[in-house]
Amino acid sequence: MVEQSIVEQVTMKEKVVAFTFDDGPHPVYTPQVLDIFRRAGGHATFFMIGKEMEAHPDIAAEVHREGHEIANHTYTHPNLTELTLDEAGEELRQAEQLVQKVTGKSARSFRPPYFGVNDDILALAAERGYRTIGAVNGAARDWDNPGTRHIVEHSRSAVKPGSVLIFHDGYGDRSQTVEAVRVLVEELTADGYRLVTVSELLDM
Repeated sequence: MVEQSIVEQVTMKEKVVAFTFDDGPHPVYTPQVLDIFRRAGGHATFFMIGKEMEAHPDIAAEVHREGHEIANHTYTHPNLTELTLDEAGEELRQAEQLVQKVTGKSARSFRPPYFGVNDDILALAAERGYRTIGAVNGAARDWDNPGTRHIVEHSRSAVKPGSVLIFHDGYGDRSQTVEAVRVLVEELTADGYRLVTVSELLDM
């Protein structure tokens, strides 16, 4: 059977967590995120928009070079449930081509923009070989810039071993997100968590 569920958490005892970043790459904030993970000795997954990869290919390449995972977040960031299935498929295809151009391999994971998903989109993603990825900390709402403290508290309270966390490194001022991620990475690594990619998490 083809897996068509949305993955937010993988049940396990080992202290691992997968930080994910949507909507990049961004020339200001993506390098700041990379610096945090470089210092922590961890890795993350970047759900990149195809058009942003075209605009900032050097940053996308740096993400890959530093050992992070690049995954599919569509080409133009539409709500896929508002498109025809053919149009949705084309969004995935164009983004996939760019991921392969940067990494030399296929993306394993996909996150629908706005979490806009239905059974047809889940089936389409599964047919393309993707696992559809959600997150446990949607209440953090980092995309709304609710304040660093809000992002930290609503992410911290959601974390347990095997969690996927969502943040944004693209579109608009992401300085609150970067600071929140800095705090969370310090806290979680001090608590014994390893920072892994989504693929690493799925393979455990």
